[in-house]
Amino acid sequence: MLRILLVEDEENIRETVKLNFEMEDYEVVTAADGRKALKHAAEQHFDIMIVDVMLPEVNGFQVVEQIRLSDRETPIIFLTAKDQAQDRIQGLKKGADDYLTKPFVFEELLLRVRRLIERTSKNPEVKPDLYVFGKNQVNFATYEATGNQGNFTLTKKEAMLLKLLTDRQGEVVSRQQILQSVWGYDVYPSTRTIDNFILSFRKYFETEPKVPTHFLSVRGVGYKFVS
Repeated sequence: MLRILLVEDEENIRETVKLNFEMEDYEVVTAADGRKALKHAAEQHFDIMIVDVMLPEVNGFQVVEQIRLSDRETPIIFLTAKDQAQDRIQGLKKGADDYLTKPFVFEELLLRVRRLIERTSKNPEVKPDLYVFGKNQVNFATYEATGNQGNFTLTKKEAMLLKLLTDRQGEVVSRQQILQSVWGYDVYPSTRTIDNFILSFRKYFETEPKVPTHFLSVRGVGYKFVS
């Protein structure tokens, strides 16, 4: 039985969509807010996720962005009333595979779910997720990297933080955003922990760690990655 994570705060929509998918022989796990969605995503396997954008606690864009730091394979559909082009673009940039606006017809949602799952099942292998900058290379699927120290393996947290920074290339990412996306919304380490991770990245990847060109500090705010 294929499993769906349905994240929707409107009870009527959540229960109606859940019932319809169950009638099509899917197993549906629901969450009414972003925190519960992240907890379910971290602890369980799903064949597809359907996520609303306007959620309590943690919004859908943040949910998907955090999931994508460690899970690049599970297909995700945004199901939302936000129908502006900029919203759709933002949703796809965050890592969603599809975007369906409300009001919607269930048959269309079902068709999109089936197509995404079929596409994923035809390509079950985890493909290398390579990122190259300067003389450095990182495989976000295996955490293997090449830098100043030759070949080495990143920790999961290092890979997640590096993925966040490279995905937002050229943008200033605050320490608060880093803590929420990489460490979650319930456990916050010291911001000094982030600084230590950045120092490690400079040792790994910068030609001159004391004069960084890739991992830049923005005083009083956070960090910016430049390729």
